[in-house]
Amino acid sequence: MDLETVMQELEALGKERTKKIYISNGAHEPLFGVATGAMKPLAKKIKKNQSLADQLYATGNYDAMYFAGIIADPMIMTEEDFERWIDGAYFYMLSDYVVAVTLAETNIAQDIADKWIASGEELKMSAGWSCYCWLLGNRPDSEFSESKMASMLDQVRNTIHDSPDRTKSAMNNFIYTVGISFVPLHENAVETAKAVGPVEIKRDKKKSSILLASENIQKEIDRGKLGFKRKYVRC
Repeated sequence: MDLETVMQELEALGKERTKKIYISNGAHEPLFGVATGAMKPLAKKIKKNQSLADQLYATGNYDAMYFAGIIADPMIMTEEDFERWIDGAYFYMLSDYVVAVTLAETNIAQDIADKWIASGEELKMSAGWSCYCWLLGNRPDSEFSESKMASMLDQVRNTIHDSPDRTKSAMNNFIYTVGISFVPLHENAVETAKAVGPVEIKRDKKKSSILLASENIQKEIDRGKLGFKRKYVRC
């Protein structure tokens, strides 16, 4: 399938209601409004195709960019590829749920995520923290440095309330993910969550959201989810 054919297929799958939901979350034109589940049959036909993924991502069309993440071949993507993708990610559903997810399937994930966290740029930082959430929720605990994860929890504790909103949200999720999916620092994450307390996320023209990692950690513990790992990062 070539770019034009895929774009036509995606456009045919678009729904006005879904489009409005995406726009309310920060997407902007061009987009079709394709539900992620509706993309799966098309993805099965194409499988992995990095060249096509790059072409789709470069369109700037939100649905095409999202679909690019589904058919990307992360193991052949370079740091330069990921830098290009994160530069094109104009809101959190791209930075955290396309770029960060795709990066989390690579062997260079931690190195790139560390650079993004240190960048001072809201969506890069958000993607970096989110990448660690995807990693911790999928890979064995043995793949991570306990001291490094503890240092990152300290960084969250000390800086979360002064960080940009999308970064705050990803940092809060990092506390939660360590608390559930990285057993060696479970207690540390619980203490960090309590110390951080409620995290306010301001939203344009909407009421602020209040995030509370300690509550979410406890809910998952009550469900017997301590130590939970996903089988796959991407759907």
